[in-house]
Parts: sequence; structure tokens; C-alpha cells
Amino acid sequence: MTIGFVYALVGIASAVILAGIGSAVGIGYAANAAAGAMSEDPKKFGKYLPLIALPGTQGIYGFVIAFLMFLKLTSLNVDTNVGLAILAGCQPVAWAGLVSAIWQGKVCASGVGMSAKQPNESGKALVMGVFVEFYAVLGLIISIFVWTKIS
Repeated sequence: MTIGFVYALVGIASAVILAGIGSAVGIGYAANAAAGAMSEDPKKFGKYLPLIALPGTQGIYGFVIAFLMFLKLTSLNVDTNVGLAILAGCQPVAWAGLVSAIWQGKVCASGVGMSAKQPNESGKALVMGVFVEFYAVLGLIISIFVWTKIS
């Protein structure tokens, strides 16, 4: 096993771990708010579900990049430059996923509160959560750009 292979594995792991942590925390914020709102009206689970699930997309993005980068590893003898490129390429999705999922969870938790008081405004709550998603998508796109350049 070469040092390049280790660099690559650290990058791959960081994409999954950091984006996954962000998603778990973000979902926790939104689900906590939804549980409180559903204690008043349990029938609104379906209305809150998209707001609960939205922060989970960053974890999926991290997994997708990790999988794509893993496909670049053809053997245990990975050149140091390739390993560093994979490590660097995983960072945008890892860090954008971590931070945006946490903030998205907070926005979605607020959206649950808004939807509980103003049921006709749940679409607006979802749109506000999607605005935060944009930055996770940018991290995903940059990681994909790097992935396409690794040979």
C-alpha cells in the first residue's frame, strides 16, 4: 500500500463522514421540530417529511463522490499525486455537505414551525430549505469536476 493510496482513502472517507455528519445533525434539527409540531397534530407527518428529509441529501452527495473516487483506485499502488488529487477532490463535497446540511436542518426546523402555524405556507418553507441546498450542490459539482480530471 502506497502513501498515495492512503491519501485517497482519507479523502474518500472524509466525503462520506463529514457530509454524513452534517446530514445526521440537520435531519435531527428538522425531525426534532417536526416531532414537537406533530404532538399537536400527528396527521401532518406527510407535510413535514420533505423538510425532515431535505438535509439528508448532502450525505448522499458525499457517498456518490466517495464511490466515484473509489472507482479511480485501480490497485493498492496509487501514485502520490493521484492520491492527493482524490483527497483534494473530496473536500468540496465533504465540507460543503457538513456545513450546509446543518444549516439546512435549522432552516427546515424553522419551516416546520412556520408550517405548523400557517399550514398553507409549507411550500415557502421548503423553498427556503432548497436555497441552502444550492451550496451543497456547488460542492458536489466541484468534486465532480475534479473527478473528471483525475487520471
